[in-house]
Formats: sequence, C-alpha cells, structure tokens
Amino acid sequence: MTFFKKTDSHMQVKNIHIIFSSAILILLVVWSCKSKEVNYITYYNKVNKIDSIYRMANKPKKAIRKYRRLFRRYEPKNQERINEYANYIILSDQYHKNFGGQQSLYKLLPLIAPYNKQYKDYLKLYKKYGIDSVTVEKEIVQWKKSLNKQLVDSFTVAMIQDRGAKADDSIKHHLILKKNAELLIWTFNHYGFPSLQKIGLWNEGEFLAMQSLIDHMSESTYYPYFKTKLLEYIKSGECPPYFYAVMIDKHNLNFTNHKEDIVYGAYRSIGFKLDSTQLDRNRRSIGLPSLRHYGVIKEVFHKKSATKNSLKK
Repeated sequence: MTFFKKTDSHMQVKNIHIIFSSAILILLVVWSCKSKEVNYITYYNKVNKIDSIYRMANKPKKAIRKYRRLFRRYEPKNQERINEYANYIILSDQYHKNFGGQQSLYKLLPLIAPYNKQYKDYLKLYKKYGIDSVTVEKEIVQWKKSLNKQLVDSFTVAMIQDRGAKADDSIKHHLILKKNAELLIWTFNHYGFPSLQKIGLWNEGEFLAMQSLIDHMSESTYYPYFKTKLLEYIKSGECPPYFYAVMIDKHNLNFTNHKEDIVYGAYRSIGFKLDSTQLDRNRRSIGLPSLRHYGVIKEVFHKKSATKNSLKK
C-alpha cells in the first residue's frame, strides 16, 4: 500500500510540473508574439538615422550594416524619395556585400511596382542576379492582379470627383468631401488603410493621389476621427507620416492661422519664423526626418528627376 501511495504522490508532483511547465511555455509564446509587435514610427526614425549616415555623413558601408540589422526585424518599406530598401540593395551590390540576392530582389518588386515604369530602372541589377526582364514583368503583372479591385475602382471615382469639385461651388465641394470621408472610414473598417499595396498608384492612367485625399480631410467634420485613426496607421506602417503631417498642419493653419499651430513644418511654413528644434522634435514623434535632412532628400530627388527628364528628351 505504501508503494502505491508513494507512486500516486510522485505522479501528482509530476503532473504539477507538467502543468507549470506548460503555463510557462504559453507565457513565453505570448511574450514572444508581443515582442514581435513593431511600431513603424521607430522604424522610420531608424531609417532616417541610417539615411543620414549614408547621405550626409557619406558612410555607405556603415549604412549597409545598420540597414541589414533593421530589415531583420522589420518588413521593409521603400518610402518615396528615401527608397531605403532599394538603396540598401544597390549599396550592398556596389560594395560587394551580401544583401540576400534573388530573395531580397523579389521582396523589392512589390515595393517599386506601384510607381508605373520605375521597375525598369532596376532591370540591369535583376539581370545581374539571374532574374530576367520577362520574369520581372510577370511579377509586376501578378502584383497588379493582387490589388483590391473594389477599392481601386472606388478610389478612382473618388479622386476624379475630388479634383472636379475644386472649381465648383462650395456646396458640391462639401458634399464630395463628406462622401470621400465616409469612403475612407468604410475602407478603414473593412480593409484598413488603402495603401499602395492595396490600391496601387495608377488605374488606367488615373493617378490615385491618396495624399491629396487625406490632406483634404483637414476640412472635414470627421477631422478629429482622422487625426486619431491615421496615427494608428502610421504606427502599423500603412499610412506614410507625411500624409498625416500635411493634414494636421493644413487644418491648424486654415482654422486658426497661427504660426504656433504649425506642428510639423509640412504645409505652408514659409514666411513664419519657426522653432526648428521643436519642429524636428515633433517630426521625430511621427517618424519624419529633420527639416535639414528632408531638404537634402528633396534636393537629391529633384536632381535625379531632372537628370531622368533630360535623358528622355
């Protein structure tokens, strides 16, 4: 009898250990999942720091190392004008550093696909790593097929109406503004933010200028909602910080007209004597580069655009 009692006791202790171990394992899994949650404002600020290392301090090899670490933790963006993921790949190739080869080049494709024929600028690089132009173009076609057709069509109509309302009477303007605001809210509720990876940038020659649609929400009666909601989408990496900054600055200037209400220096800040230190602090809070850094980015972007246009002539 003693033997069985000891055995039962031993089994109870063993079961407790199993239950305790399972609980610890579950907690570790939960903690691991939470630790993988990312805030893209942190990502943008890291990108800005690395971009300044490459662009302003002229230390490309250091930038490559830091980009490599960053892209291990975050799914890369390839923001317009900054082009962090493309720059990482191009610099790595230039300095004979491993960037992931074909796998990374395939990951880059959907990030450059929205910009019409921009992918053609990279065809030589793709060819160098064994991906021919036919394959690239097939991938672009597949990307286009992956877009949400319902959203593409809805926002195409919204963009056309939005542009047409500017020259019309104020009543029509506000009706269209209300309609577009409600379309955005409906989209947020059903699909999240209508990003480039959901609707693209062009539809049969129609430019889907989401930035323009968002900054017009500065006039909307739903503005308080957008002010809160869009900040969530910046953190999730879906809404570019600049869209939000223009909307906020535009609203504040149009409805208060005080220089103190320019928060990010993203809309009509020329002519005001502003505290650049405070503006840069505000800009960092949503992931925007400093005013000086942004000036360098713009200058390089316009030089490249001018060079491209002169080559076309």
